[in-house]
Amino acid sequence: LFAERSIGLNRGTIKATVLIETILAVFEMEEIIYELREHMAGLNAGRWDYIFSIIKKFKNHRSFVTPDRNNITMAVPFMNAYAQLLVKTCHKRNVHAMGGMSAFIPSKDEAVNKIAFEKVRQDKVREVLHGFDGTWVAHPRLVEIAKTEFDKVLENAPNQKSIMRHDVNVSARDLLQVSSAGHVITEQGVRTNINVALLYLESWLRGVGAAAIHNLMEDAATAEISRAQLWQWLNHENVKLDDGRVFSLDLYLKLYDEELNLLLTQFRKEGKDLTYLNRAEELLDKLVLSDDFEDFLTTKAYQYL
Repeated sequence: LFAERSIGLNRGTIKATVLIETILAVFEMEEIIYELREHMAGLNAGRWDYIFSIIKKFKNHRSFVTPDRNNITMAVPFMNAYAQLLVKTCHKRNVHAMGGMSAFIPSKDEAVNKIAFEKVRQDKVREVLHGFDGTWVAHPRLVEIAKTEFDKVLENAPNQKSIMRHDVNVSARDLLQVSSAGHVITEQGVRTNINVALLYLESWLRGVGAAAIHNLMEDAATAEISRAQLWQWLNHENVKLDDGRVFSLDLYLKLYDEELNLLLTQFRKEGKDLTYLNRAEELLDKLVLSDDFEDFLTTKAYQYL
């Protein structure tokens, strides 16, 4: 309102889209829409921050221990409930529902691209059939895939806000049923979290906040998931990998040392500066091995700038 008055715009000219990316926000979508009212353009399903928020909020509850990051897709029941409730709430209030970001970054290997593009396509098919009015992607090459699937359903319509989703009945239990994603934690899942966390922190400390890592666009939210899961798995007793081994501190440190050494070897081979990787190593230790869970990794990371 202040901005509109200051430059002589009619009330309601400036619009905002709100990312629903915390577990508390999903319980307050009606209130968020009401508070913004004529300034509300829509709500967006901020899937990566949402997953991190759940881990952080329920970090001390055993029933909220999460499986491998790759297993927490939008198709698992508790994430599906979040997406469908967002669409229903938006359309009930005649505002747009925006789908989540597909994070894939195309590779030089077209065989890899073929598999990934199909996953992106399936993701966008799911969104448009849920009733989302639009979506977003991490790379321009994905735009045509997303647009094609939305155009098949919307045709020439600018949105599908008329789809009211009266069939959707989501309860608080549905939103909190994290166990619906399964309980499989693998050694590779642990290694991936260590690798991604180190590479992202190294990138962030260099001043690059959105980094293409293993053909995925990693930002603070996805790195938060990686380091938060490591902390969560270490801080609950008797968390086991799928091969039966307990995820102990000794096992974590062994895998951590192996992954760090692989990165150090890679960096040296490519002639890269090790300064920020060494800082990332120290920072990740503080984030994962501390008794207290740090709310945001960037809070600690700023101390290294």
